[in-house]
Amino acid sequence: MVAKSNTENVDHSLDSILSNLGDFGKYQIYVFTLICVAVTMHSMVHISFVFTAMDLDYRCKVPDCDSADKTTFFQPWLSNAIPYTSGHPEKCSMFAPHKNFTKSDNCSVTEFNTDLIRRCDEFVYNGEEKTILQEFDLQCDNNLWKLTLVGTINNIGQFFGLFISGFMSDRYGRKKLLIWGMALSSIAGCIKAFMPTYQLFLLFEFLDAAFGSGSYICGFVLGVELVGPKKRVLTGTIISSCYAIGEILLATIAWMVQSWRPLVLICYIPTMLIMSYTWLIPESIRWNLSKGNIKECEKTLKKLAKVNGKTISDKELEVLKVVVTDRTESTESLGKSQNLFIDALKSRIIMLRLVSCIFCWITCAFLFYGLTLNSVSLFVGYKYLDFILTALVEVPAYFVCNFVMEKYGRKKSLFVSYLLTGLACLGFIYTPPGSRYGGLAMYLSGKFGATAAFTILYVITSEIFPTTLRHTLMGICSTFGRFGSMISPQIPLLAQFWKPLPLVSFSIMSLLAALLTISFPETLHKKLPDTVKEAEDIGKALAVSQSQVVLTDDIQQQYSVEKF
Repeated sequence: MVAKSNTENVDHSLDSILSNLGDFGKYQIYVFTLICVAVTMHSMVHISFVFTAMDLDYRCKVPDCDSADKTTFFQPWLSNAIPYTSGHPEKCSMFAPHKNFTKSDNCSVTEFNTDLIRRCDEFVYNGEEKTILQEFDLQCDNNLWKLTLVGTINNIGQFFGLFISGFMSDRYGRKKLLIWGMALSSIAGCIKAFMPTYQLFLLFEFLDAAFGSGSYICGFVLGVELVGPKKRVLTGTIISSCYAIGEILLATIAWMVQSWRPLVLICYIPTMLIMSYTWLIPESIRWNLSKGNIKECEKTLKKLAKVNGKTISDKELEVLKVVVTDRTESTESLGKSQNLFIDALKSRIIMLRLVSCIFCWITCAFLFYGLTLNSVSLFVGYKYLDFILTALVEVPAYFVCNFVMEKYGRKKSLFVSYLLTGLACLGFIYTPPGSRYGGLAMYLSGKFGATAAFTILYVITSEIFPTTLRHTLMGICSTFGRFGSMISPQIPLLAQFWKPLPLVSFSIMSLLAALLTISFPETLHKKLPDTVKEAEDIGKALAVSQSQVVLTDDIQQQYSVEKF
């Protein structure tokens, strides 16, 4: 076994202090509540592009038939002037009127040449909704990619922003990145609402996502690190649930205002209030320890003890004065890590496992975001409610997967989650068109499975790789996983070729991922592998000790933030 480093000793001592002061006392509840508010706000702006760039229901405006000032979507003569597809008027096509057409003929079928179809450039919308579709003239199928591109640009912004935010967080602290990241995101978002061109809108969509990309991670870490070890999984699950609550609030506001500019301003302006967190929440104790800010750590712990009605001794505080300065140990660890990485590259088992994990991560991101984005196009007239339900089903999935992982193991739970998603998506395709409740039940089951799979995948990935390479290999998986979230906004384009194709793609990916999980070893109650050899033989490992269980939970919480 590798000897514990000074950092690990300090961390374990800090865990002991937090347990003595109360795993989840009044002070932690106060800070945790503020963090949950921040996460909820971040969620609202993070996914707002679903409604700002949403496709709408519209048809051609027929000259002389539709009134010049105001008209309604459905008219008695509509089928005479516009071709229908699947019982609904086409969006951008109309029959050419005869040369002797007059309005007095009441737009009868004899006034239109049904053999000659032409495109139109004026439209009538079904409802009062306004998105960037009208603002930047993005109507018709040939422009649909411009709507879906907004979501992809958002994810690309997050991808680049995460690299920068990681550096900024390590250098300047989690608290500062949370506050300034959300503040700058708010400014970019508000500016975005007044952009005169589509290209400028995309630019600020990118900047908005890049600035705010690290906010969820920092909030998650600040919330989880302040509580004792026994409460980390619970608090992590609650913070993840707050993300779903933010999605629900977003859809509710969008449902009420039904206009993209007011929606953006309502969601983004309140996030400026996070600036008040400068005085309301403490910096991460562990970050302060890593920077040698012992006085700040002592100040936070003393305040925590006072509010919780506990006492902290000078002897306990003395432990925190152990500053990690042993450069020799760090150099040796780096050398061991490099040698271990070479050994891992030579290991066929580890490399095959890594490839399988990468595919599973891409699939999870693809399913999680794809099913969320696709929910607004499930049933005509229910886009907001369907989105709310799709977000709401995440909450029980977070809690249930923690239970099933411990009872049935990681491997079986992950397999069943992927299988559930794949079968549910197939079931939705074959649900009768008139059966809204049956189709919705299938779709929500798929989102439940995708959410559970994402959560379980973090845990099993953290447990099948050797300790020294665990962060590196999981970072590789997470980076590739982002490609799944980038691709997911483009999935609605597949419906142009065949309407069920988006659900078919979800089903195929999830079923393939389910098959790959069969190759994973079961890690429940197994010792975390420290070497490549131990990782290869993980199926034969002995039961894990209680301290290693805590370590596994820490890894789960550390990496589960990357999903958002």
